[in-house]
Amino acid sequence: MNVLAIDTSNYALGIAIMNGEGVIGEYITNMKKNHSVRVMPAIEKLLFDCEMKPADLDKIVVAKGPGSYTGVRIGVTIAKTLAWALSIPLVGVSSLEVLAAGAGRYFNGCISPLFDARRGQIYTGLYQYQHGRLESLVKDQLILSKDWAGELKQYGGKVLFIGSDVKLHREVLEQTLGESAIFAELTEHNPRPSELALLGYDKPGEDIHSFVPNYIRLAEAEAKWLETQKEMK
Repeated sequence: MNVLAIDTSNYALGIAIMNGEGVIGEYITNMKKNHSVRVMPAIEKLLFDCEMKPADLDKIVVAKGPGSYTGVRIGVTIAKTLAWALSIPLVGVSSLEVLAAGAGRYFNGCISPLFDARRGQIYTGLYQYQHGRLESLVKDQLILSKDWAGELKQYGGKVLFIGSDVKLHREVLEQTLGESAIFAELTEHNPRPSELALLGYDKPGEDIHSFVPNYIRLAEAEAKWLETQKEMK
């Protein structure tokens, strides 16, 4: 089975193709550029380099958020369109789970992937590998980094923090957790689209028409509009 994985949920743009034998091809960039004009050419180039056609694909796996509102929407829209056009299954995977899967496989403890959500807030969750499988211990959420550090302190063990935005919250996390806070290496912070493909490989397909991203919160503009409408009433 050939699986195409798509992740545009944050700055990093990731595309991968894998089958039951391994990763056939993988493309990652981490630049603040418009995913909407880059993702389809990236998919086409990867398919060409892997000597494949869209008709050779058997499943689409997409990072469904949380993350950048626009980025998540772009990835999900393209994934839904491809799955519908090719009549193949679509699977969504948490963007945070993808991040945790990369560097956390051989870490003996809990893993806290995170994306910055501005104003001291982060998108995060708590994961751990158990019997070779990545399990969710605390569901993905939006929380102040200082409050998250306080919650993690109650676990009493070491926590691996991973994600390119960790540097923005490292001081706060270290102040509360001290030596219990472990930080992934510089080369481990980009989510791997091949990990996304692996996470979704055996998951059953979802209904394409009802599939929606997991923003966790409304986009800021939408939230302000709703607040304005509420005040007007």
